[in-house]
Amino acid sequence: MNKKDAIIHKHRVAVFKALAHPSRLYIVMRLSEKEACVGDLTDEIGADVSTVSKHLAVLRDAGLVADRREGQYILYSLACDCILDFIHCVDAVNPSDTPGLRRRPACALTRAKL
Repeated sequence: MNKKDAIIHKHRVAVFKALAHPSRLYIVMRLSEKEACVGDLTDEIGADVSTVSKHLAVLRDAGLVADRREGQYILYSLACDCILDFIHCVDAVNPSDTPGLRRRPACALTRAKL
């Protein structure tokens, strides 16, 4: 693998890792609806402020979340709306433990190419 490809793969892994925690995935889905501050997310997730702040930092470092200051609050928003397409595609994947299910393309985009 060349250096450029290695950098691209490293970034992809960071995005997947950022989405791999239930609270962070919730935050992404929540921020797709509207901006929120740490306090809003803390109440919804049921975690403390420092934990939610760390989750937001992981998402921001991966490029998924943006922030802006409004008075004394920092508001977070989804920086990469297209990630929702990926999440919806994941939702369409059939679990491997479904009885009698044969492995086939589950995503509508993949089926359209066939």
